[in-house]
Amino acid sequence: MKNSVILKDIVPFITWFSAMIFSAILIDIILHYFDIVFIGRHLGYLGTFTILVSFLYSLKKRKMIQFSSPKALLDLHEYLAISGSVMILVHAGIHIHSILPWLAILMLLINVSSGLVGKYLLAQANKTMKVRKSSFENSGMSEDEISKAIFWDATAVESIKKWRKIHLPITYFLGLLSLIHIVSVILFN
Repeated sequence: MKNSVILKDIVPFITWFSAMIFSAILIDIILHYFDIVFIGRHLGYLGTFTILVSFLYSLKKRKMIQFSSPKALLDLHEYLAISGSVMILVHAGIHIHSILPWLAILMLLINVSSGLVGKYLLAQANKTMKVRKSSFENSGMSEDEISKAIFWDATAVESIKKWRKIHLPITYFLGLLSLIHIVSVILFN
């Protein structure tokens, strides 16, 4: 279990995701401490714009734009989506007074985590499982023994492979909730 997918890949992923949330909370606390909470409202606009720019990658994948390479736009997508998400989390803060923003934040967190699963966790988990399997093969273990030794790794990897089935619908739902939130703010403020 020392080099398992769970310890080597899933625990660091959870730690990294938690650090993102912690940084948003820390920024919000700092804004409150210095009595500059109004900055959080503006971070909502900036975070939304940043996330929208991150969709250049999706446009490239669908051949709707021709510039740049897919790899460069994927890197940009990941960086902008995470930083935009932190800005939106700071924007939301701990003072949400209606169900719509809470749902949007929940969808944002699920969407970011599902994107990170696709980016980091799946690639790392596959790599770890292959290395372990190769190590077991080199040590002379039989196929049956190897299958038993990597059973939980294989189960974890198979579960992680379903990430895209969650990521895309959640992205669309997040977009819809965000649009409803923006329109309601424009209409009722």
